[in-house]
Amino acid sequence: MTTARAARRAALEDATQRRRLVVVGSGIAGLYAALLAADAEGGAAADVVLLSKGQLEHSNTFYAQGGVSAVLEPGEAAPGDTVDAHVADTLAAGAGLNNPDAVRILCAEAVRDIAGLRRYGVIFDADAQGDTALGLEAAHSAPRILHAGGDATGARIARGLIAAVLERAVSGRLRLETGAFVTELTTADGRVTGVNYLQNGELKSLPAAGVLLATGGAGRIFARTSNPSVATADGLALAWRAGAAVDDLEFFQFHPTTMAMPETAGGPPPLLVSEAVRGEGAVLLDAEGHRFMPDYHPDAELAPRDVVSRSIALHLARTGAPADSPVFLDARGIEAAKGPGFLARRFPTISAATAAAGFDWTAEPLPVSPAAHYWMGGVVTDVDGRTTVPGLYAAGEVACTGAQGANRLASNSLLEGLVFGRRAVESFLDGEPSHDSTAPRAVSAAGGLPLTHASAALSRDFAGGGAPAEAPEGVVRTATDPGPFSRDALGRLMTGAAGVLRTGAELDAAAAQLDYWAGSVRSTESGDPREYEDRNLLLAARLLVEAARNRTVSVGAHYRADTDHAPAPTHSMQRISS
Repeated sequence: MTTARAARRAALEDATQRRRLVVVGSGIAGLYAALLAADAEGGAAADVVLLSKGQLEHSNTFYAQGGVSAVLEPGEAAPGDTVDAHVADTLAAGAGLNNPDAVRILCAEAVRDIAGLRRYGVIFDADAQGDTALGLEAAHSAPRILHAGGDATGARIARGLIAAVLERAVSGRLRLETGAFVTELTTADGRVTGVNYLQNGELKSLPAAGVLLATGGAGRIFARTSNPSVATADGLALAWRAGAAVDDLEFFQFHPTTMAMPETAGGPPPLLVSEAVRGEGAVLLDAEGHRFMPDYHPDAELAPRDVVSRSIALHLARTGAPADSPVFLDARGIEAAKGPGFLARRFPTISAATAAAGFDWTAEPLPVSPAAHYWMGGVVTDVDGRTTVPGLYAAGEVACTGAQGANRLASNSLLEGLVFGRRAVESFLDGEPSHDSTAPRAVSAAGGLPLTHASAALSRDFAGGGAPAEAPEGVVRTATDPGPFSRDALGRLMTGAAGVLRTGAELDAAAAQLDYWAGSVRSTESGDPREYEDRNLLLAARLLVEAARNRTVSVGAHYRADTDHAPAPTHSMQRISS
């Protein structure tokens, strides 16, 4: 009897494992995907386990202000706006390095996932007539940005999805584990078979039929970032070590307007002053009060983010100001034009945060600086979320679908997490096509180019090369020894060498320093997640720097200040040992 009961229990566990989907990450892609997988109808629901390394609110999504871009149904969309126009804007921002199929899917299916958010209780802002309010942001040709709670869109969406997740966890429709840091993807015969994770100092294993990485970005490799402390490249590192291909890692977007204030240890990231503020009419001034953006781009403050961030850096250099000097965002004209109280109503989060920092932005400009914000590159997937390793999916910022190209269009990031998170779940539930597990190979969604895995290890000699390149006129650089590895040292190195402005000489020097550090930060069996995060950050930095070294011309968010700036629309694909 005992043997029979054990056999039944083993059979039940095996059946559960065959339909188990482990979702790693609790931003918009992870929460939405977990809900859709758990709610699938007709007996198709997966056995969903959602793992979050912190609390559910600890994500980039929670801090997103700008909104979600979408062309809504006729009658609800802005007059004259079309999906084709959204596609064209996304391709233009991406500098021709987008995957057109992924862009078309992103823009055409947006309305479907806006409806999905509404079903999960997210309420978008309405205008005076009761219609969905639509905002205009930089590089969009029409108002198509949906907001919730003014500039608290990410928090409102996250809270709505978290409430739905908690409801299903309580009812047993999905399993939720917080404080669960994934240390490794388990594999067998070339396929991902589950995860190992650290929780309360104990290492645990969880077998699964599929793993969906939705771990967000890696802003913490830079000294200044809009990302919270959890953005430590964990998903990218996990996928890389499991053999997955990555692409476009040189393309890291810097948001041009974050408050130039010191970050408090353990506190939130620097306040991001949303693109929508410039959409409403705010302008950028230098220390002399000169509005400088019209000198750099015909769209001035509404140019794409990479252009605005780069223009700030170039303007500081050309006026002789230190590279870390702030510029000033002047929103006083908005208040004057739209009446007292408009800024507080339209941007309540920013208004409260600036007031807490001692600024009255209705009466004075705000000091702002560019900060690392969003990684366009990532783990290569097809348009259904499948990576080059069977059983492994990715969605959101950790993934590279090709939808973003060389530079992301404002407010397309939350949308990408929704659309491709859903498509990854649909792919898992439908079952994967067959793979050749002996030599993983896929077509890159980012470029239509074959990707294969190389096995060459990264050595100290890897960082070699190339003659030192000259910095542009007015840009003065100094090299300093960053000393032993620390997160602060890594941030300083990456900001100086791989930030808004890059040169071959600085990238070469950074690669050598990262190689040196890699020799001291080895694999760990520690029970401290921070040691795993350190290793992940260092790997991500090495991958980014090597991609930036390989692309010797400027395109999108990658600006080589020492070379011809003509674009070169090709993709960078590389393998580096962990």
